[in-house]
Amino acid sequence: MTRRAGLTGAAESVIATWGILGGVMVLAVVLMNVWSVVGAVVGLPFSGDFELTEMGIAIAAFAFLPYCQLTGANVTADIFTARASALWISIFALVASMVALFFGLLMIYSMYGGLLSQREYHYATAILQIPIWWAYVPCLISLLLLAVAALITLLENLGKVARGGN
Repeated sequence: MTRRAGLTGAAESVIATWGILGGVMVLAVVLMNVWSVVGAVVGLPFSGDFELTEMGIAIAAFAFLPYCQLTGANVTADIFTARASALWISIFALVASMVALFFGLLMIYSMYGGLLSQREYHYATAILQIPIWWAYVPCLISLLLLAVAALITLLENLGKVARGGN
């Protein structure tokens, strides 16, 4: 990945760090599940492991979205573009960036409404009584970073299309 300069470079660093934190979250969930299994065998159960796994993996999955968008690591159907020209591939990438931006913004709106609803009705996990809306906060940050990443890639892809795909 080519390092970006200026404001986009700063955004790239934040997005990369956020993705790493998502990986740390997955590692924490794995370690907690190991503890839960081993603890059950030796008589030291870990209450609420399912709840924490559910929340932790959801948070981590959202944390990876901006990094995947920024680095072009999203799933693509290369079979359809194998024989396409550089211009057409740039056009497809531009459209994909527009779609990512649109859905990122749409999901921010929807997820924020969900956060308010979860908070208003005081929904919490069954065992640990963790307020569910807490998990929405890092997911919203991830979606905001996804929108930033999509805007960066949109502008970059727009430039590629303007240069004829190069």
